Parts: sequence; C-alpha cells; structure tokens
Amino acid sequence: MLSPDQISELHRLHFVEKWSLRKIARHMRIGRRTIAKYLEAPAAKAAHRDRASKLDPFKEIIAELLQQDPDANAPVIAQRLKPHGYDGGFTIVKDYLRTLRKNTVARRAYVRVEPAPGDRFDVDWGHFGALVYNGATRKLYAFCLVESHSRKMYLEFTHSQTFETFARCHIHAFQFFSGTSREIWFDNLATAVAEHDGNLIRFNPRFLAFARECGFIPRACHVAAAWEKGKVERAIGYVRQNFWPLRSFTDLADVNAQARQWLHEVANQRRHRETGQTPNERFQPESLRQLPAMLPDCRDAAEALVHKDMRLSFDGNRYCVPARYVGHKLTVKGDASSVTIYDQHHEIVCYARCWQRGQTFGAERFEKELHAPEKAHLGAPPPA
Repeated sequence: MLSPDQISELHRLHFVEKWSLRKIARHMRIGRRTIAKYLEAPAAKAAHRDRASKLDPFKEIIAELLQQDPDANAPVIAQRLKPHGYDGGFTIVKDYLRTLRKNTVARRAYVRVEPAPGDRFDVDWGHFGALVYNGATRKLYAFCLVESHSRKMYLEFTHSQTFETFARCHIHAFQFFSGTSREIWFDNLATAVAEHDGNLIRFNPRFLAFARECGFIPRACHVAAAWEKGKVERAIGYVRQNFWPLRSFTDLADVNAQARQWLHEVANQRRHRETGQTPNERFQPESLRQLPAMLPDCRDAAEALVHKDMRLSFDGNRYCVPARYVGHKLTVKGDASSVTIYDQHHEIVCYARCWQRGQTFGAERFEKELHAPEKAHLGAPPPA
C-alpha cells in the first residue's frame, strides 16, 4: 500500500511532468499495474461491513403491514411488531420506513405550460399574521393575482376572507390590469369551490354568478396539486421574502399603500429569470377581455336595527343615524375604506372604516340635531 506522499508524487510525475507509466515505475521502483490503480483511484475505499439490525427478522412482517396500509406510520408499525417479539424503539422503524418510501416513490415529471397572453390569471391567499388597533387584533391576509404569461402581479391585503372581500379584490385586480383573462385558476378556496371530488368540481353558486357578470371562466386546481398553480404559489413566497421583511405598518391602508409602491417599483419591474423580461415589458393589456360597464357591488352588507340611542352595530362598532330612524332596520354596507348606511336605496350617512372595536361614530352630530328643536323652542319669544 502506497503512502500519501508516494501517491502525490506519482500523480505529479504523470499529470504534471507527463511521464509515462514505465518511466515512473523505473524511477519509483513500483509496478505499472500498481501505478495505474492509484492513478485511477488515489484513495482506497474503506471496507464497508453491513451491520445486523434488530429489524432484520421483522422486515417481511413490515412489508405485509405496508401492503395493508402503505401510509402506516412508525409508532403503529412498532406496536404491531411487539407481539412478534420486537423489543426495539420506533426510531429505527421510522428510519427504515423512510428508506423504503424514498426508494419506492417515483418522481413525477411535468410538462411546463406557458399560457398565451390574456389566457389565464392565477389567484391565491396568503396569511400574514395580524395588525393590532389599540388592543383590537385583526388578522391580515394577502390576496395575490398573477397574469400567467407576463408574471405581472396584483397584491392587496385584507382583514377577512369573506366572499364579498374575495370578490372586491378581484374587481380591484381587474381594474389594475384594465381587463380580465379568459380563465382564472384557483386552489380549493371555500369562497370559490364548494365541492371537489376527483375531477368533479362544484363551484360556489354566488361565485359562479360573479364570474358570469365579470366575463371569465373559473377553473379549480386538483387537490394537493400545487404545481398547477405554481406561478401564484411562487408569487406568495416572493411577497414573503421580498416585500414583507423589515417593514412596519400603522393600519390596513398603510400596508396597501406600501404594497402598491412595491408592485410599481420592484415586483413588476424586476427581470424575471424564466422569461428574461420584466413583467411590465411582457404584459400585453390588449389581450385581456374588457370589463362590463357596470361592475357588481361587492361590499360587506348587513341589516341592523336602530336602537333608542340612535345607534346601530356593525363589525364591532356603533354608528349613529338621525332620530327618525329609531326602531327601523337599515342596510349597512362596508368595504376597506368606508361604512355607508342606507334606508333601502337612499344613502343616509357615510363613515370612514374603523378597524378598532367598541368605538361610536356620529353621536355628537345626531344628538346635537335631536336637541336643536328643543333649544329653538326655549329660545323663542313668548307669544303675544
């Protein structure tokens, strides 16, 4: 067996000095076959001896158990082995199952699909923690829509995932792109997909009506098939990595203002590694379908009773209306920026949206109006 110095020397002579094997053999007094062996494999491979495992006598039983249930986990397998005399832990069972499954699971191959311009939008939600408004915590979600051909992105943050919020975000995205695509693809979002059984898909009836009004065809990805919506899935990850870190926010309006700036200056201006272009350069707005002249009203809506103190409740806050509506049920409609109160189709009053809870709005104004006739009566001159 040659020493490391001898191996280094014969490598130097052969590969650097360009000596022949015969010349090296004469110089170092080593056989040519030995030199050839060490030139091909400088370091001898360590001898590997298979160690016996406690599982060896039970591997046939494990194979039978996995035939009955391929997804059985290590603790369950270990429990089934004990009556057969197994006295080991479940860690080696777990390692053995991992090795078995790694060798038996076939990797799937996929054909890359590049949709034509205006052919497809991809939509998904992401959860981004919460914002706190004077002790009131509101969960924060990101609605993300990607035009699949150009990778141009629309991003909007919300405090809910209701159908109305979902539809509003779509409308805002359509206005951002100045149109809609032929198809929009969704993961199995409850707001869009009511039931998914294999290839059988039943969409939420309200969402189907919304799709008809806006002129797009909804499509749903298969269950556990994230690759079918890979572009928007990667977009959510991109938002987490590039937009979200090292930022602070005061409220929802501030989050969305920063998101709009980031879309304009960074996300849709970056050179995409797959297309070689920026999303704005690749985007073809003329390929999109035109929006209908009148878009649906998708604000959050509720009926609320006006109490004797002229207040009605909506989303954890109280809003005041004129005294003549006491005892009436009024319609309240809200979006991310405002809360508007209606008597049927007549608008009564509009307030800025507040994300705190337990607040009262408009009390001073309408209580002052209520007391105004009394003050006028007290200040009037006595009759002659």
